Amino acid sequence: MDQVSLGERELDVMTVLWTAGPGTVAEVKERLPAALAYNTVLTILRNLEAKGLVEHEVEGRVFRYCPVVTQEAVKGSAVSRLVAKFFAGSPVDAMAHLLESGSISAAELRALHEHLDARLREMESENA
Repeated sequence: MDQVSLGERELDVMTVLWTAGPGTVAEVKERLPAALAYNTVLTILRNLEAKGLVEHEVEGRVFRYCPVVTQEAVKGSAVSRLVAKFFAGSPVDAMAHLLESGSISAAELRALHEHLDARLREMESENA
């Protein structure tokens, strides 16, 4: 997947579609965390469709929008973009920043350690 740039409201709309499933403009509007006008939600959905992130099906007189990309794919793209822009492409620098910022709890640090160990074992077995 190409790198995708989503604004805050676009991400809100995508999150509604990922969690609640396909929806009409009115249904998406109803589930958004911020109160937006119907036409604003419609414009956001049209923009997302133009970006190839959602598509619609015609149901009578309304369109039902559904995501074309997974949340995981968008997460991966967003993290890659963040690492590229803020950490000169270095995941090590990004992780070091998170560790040094003090925003990771001991439990989260242990979980991260387990993920790192598992990934290292995976890579070592692939190279064996």
